[in-house]
Amino acid sequence: MNQKRIFFTVTIILTLLLTTSGIVNLVLYRYANQYYLQLNMTRLDPLGLIFYEPSDPPVNELDQQKTRVVFFGDSRAYQWPKPQNLNQFVFLNRGIGAQTSTQVAERFEKHIVPLHPDILVVQACINDLKTIPLYPHLKHQIIDTCKANLKQIVEKAGSQGTTVILTTVFPLGELSVERRLFWSDEVGKAIVEVNEYIKTLQSETVVIFDTAAVLADQNGQIRAEYSFDLLHLNENGYLALNEGLEELLLKTGSEKAASVK
Repeated sequence: MNQKRIFFTVTIILTLLLTTSGIVNLVLYRYANQYYLQLNMTRLDPLGLIFYEPSDPPVNELDQQKTRVVFFGDSRAYQWPKPQNLNQFVFLNRGIGAQTSTQVAERFEKHIVPLHPDILVVQACINDLKTIPLYPHLKHQIIDTCKANLKQIVEKAGSQGTTVILTTVFPLGELSVERRLFWSDEVGKAIVEVNEYIKTLQSETVVIFDTAAVLADQNGQIRAEYSFDLLHLNENGYLALNEGLEELLLKTGSEKAASVK
């Protein structure tokens, strides 16, 4: 009887170990495959210029009477849904997942200039800053590059008469187990530094949207109800952001209309 019980227990333990191993391997394979595809696509198209067709959408088919708003940046911008019930605005998206601030800045002429936006909503830099644990000796260079690219985007937008709603880098969510080996507290510190710099760029044509004021809890992390993972928001997070964004759009849109008159 005892032998049967031992055999049964061992069988269960081995089954659990094999199942766990299989799940871990599957997760690792998916991550490896994702990054392998991203790496090779970046080799083929370093700036992601083919991500959007030039005729998507045809600019001449857009309602010229509406204020044109474009979301621009990385995956956080790409996933940002357009606010509802703002019929006087037309929304376009030129975000691309996994892009650094350099990639975002360098495709401005290709993806933004032809659209002639009235307002540009920018969210960028997290893909730069999350590499700091991998290259700690480059920390200051990475941060300075983010600052320079954001300034470049703002200046380019201003040169074509576009108002920028420059969003601070979103706060971080809960650190997952699989990221612990490739993470450090320096990322959060770098986000704070870049966000402080972002606030210095405020001007008559640059509006700062402090996303932490909407998303963060008392510890400075994304509230659990708004978080999808360490770096991304869920639907509720974007709904909360859009409440604040709608106010900024209405104010900025009316000010631009008044300046035209």
